[in-house]
Amino acid sequence: MTLTKRIIPCIDVDLDEDGNPAVYTGVNFENLEYTGDPVEMARAYNESGADEFVFLDITASADGRDTMLGVVEDVADEIFIPLTVGGGIRTTEDIKETLRAGADKVSINSGAIANPELIEDGARAFGNQCIVISVDAKRRFDERGEHYVEVDGESCWFECTVKGGREGTDLDVVEWAEEAESRGAGELFVNSIDMDGTEEGYDIPLTKAVCDAVDTPVIASSGCGGPEDMYEVFTEAGADAGLAASIFHYGDYSIREIKEYLDERDVPVRL
Repeated sequence: MTLTKRIIPCIDVDLDEDGNPAVYTGVNFENLEYTGDPVEMARAYNESGADEFVFLDITASADGRDTMLGVVEDVADEIFIPLTVGGGIRTTEDIKETLRAGADKVSINSGAIANPELIEDGARAFGNQCIVISVDAKRRFDERGEHYVEVDGESCWFECTVKGGREGTDLDVVEWAEEAESRGAGELFVNSIDMDGTEEGYDIPLTKAVCDAVDTPVIASSGCGGPEDMYEVFTEAGADAGLAASIFHYGDYSIREIKEYLDERDVPVRL
């Protein structure tokens, strides 16, 4: 049986100047612009045919604060599709509280790199299906990596970054993906800092490198500009799900339009 490809909208949530939660959209993790209210956007996406929904608290890790669980609860009350929540998750207690707030899965980046055993502990306590390991990847054109691909005629590796892309780690993304899988991650969420917000297409070399290295389902993220990009990341890179933000937030395409485009080209989707 062929598994359907999932189309997933994502909101990046931060606190505005008055301390209220708000959705922001940027380019390369910078130049963030106000986009809308998280609860209202969640409600709209739930009604739009999305397969899942992702809520990322984009400054919780960098600011060293807890995830805004009150907002997560409000979002969870509005949707009836699987909800993944990330940002500021560092312990199994954080995982438990996030799931209690209504999340079906948690997305962990900085916390897992700092403490890889968190993956095992979380999978053991709550099930592998709850544990999504997020990777904020950045291209590097030097000799410090482990796994290399060709990008624009140059040899490149991908570095894991933490704290919302603010800090490098010298950790190779492919090596980390393999370790995360071995420790019990149920899914890998692969973000490209280089392509984020550009709408120039997913980072195919990055996504393919991870998909080729693991059996765990891979969510491709960052750079989607339209249905052609979704088609490419599914057929060329082998991703199991395509995540997008800007094209949905700004109304460039609807989720229905994306799915119809894919269905016409024999990519299995849930219509």
